[in-house]
Amino acid sequence: MQFQFLGTGNAAQVPCYGCECKACERARGVTTFRRGPCSAKIQVGDKNILIDAGHTDLTERFPVGTIDTILLTHYHMDHVQGLFPLRWGKGATIPVIGPDDEDGCDDLFKHPGILHFLPAPELFTPFYLLGIEITPVPLNHSKPTVGYLFNDGESSIAYLTDTLGLPDNTAEFLQAKRPDVVVIDCSSPPKPNPRNHNTLNEALDIIESLAPKKGYLTHISHDLDRFLLMVNYPLPDNVVVAADNEKLSTTQLFIDNYL
Repeated sequence: MQFQFLGTGNAAQVPCYGCECKACERARGVTTFRRGPCSAKIQVGDKNILIDAGHTDLTERFPVGTIDTILLTHYHMDHVQGLFPLRWGKGATIPVIGPDDEDGCDDLFKHPGILHFLPAPELFTPFYLLGIEITPVPLNHSKPTVGYLFNDGESSIAYLTDTLGLPDNTAEFLQAKRPDVVVIDCSSPPKPNPRNHNTLNEALDIIESLAPKKGYLTHISHDLDRFLLMVNYPLPDNVVVAADNEKLSTTQLFIDNYL
């Protein structure tokens, strides 16, 4: 199992349109600092499980037959907009698994095309894709939202976006499972009264409480990038600010764990 960040930005992405802050100017000048819509993929052989579908060029990124399943965290536009052109393609049906949300997004349910929408299995109940155990867990957001715990038998990755904190039952479940890697929503620098998304404070608290070997911050705004660029804020040694296209190999995680 190989995990890759496809996008690590929030809905505005980085650079943010019209913004001239140092983080946005840096991203315009150096493409490695750009952040697309928050999304990821898990690859097994030549097959891919997509986690969210915010990129609108999925039809170019993934040749016909290479998308096994799409897992959705929720139905906000920045996480599903890539499904709108994909649905009008030709070929085999692509399963799309997501939270039980009767509204979905726009007319996706009414006109699914080649997409086959399925509700996620019962929360905290594992299912299997490409030999990987996947367990959906509830998150705190403004629409029904789930995170996913992936386990390939060697290592485990918890993918937790979009959320503000964690529900108690999710926190207790993950503390018991002890994932090797936690990928967590971290949308803004510290600020009072956050809504729907973690600030840096909440994200670091969650990582500390789950005690993974590695924590990755994602769903990042240009405000957080600017804050980290301008302020000498010490992140814990096991915490990394994720980058678009960055890859994680659970085989390497297994070796690291063994050593």
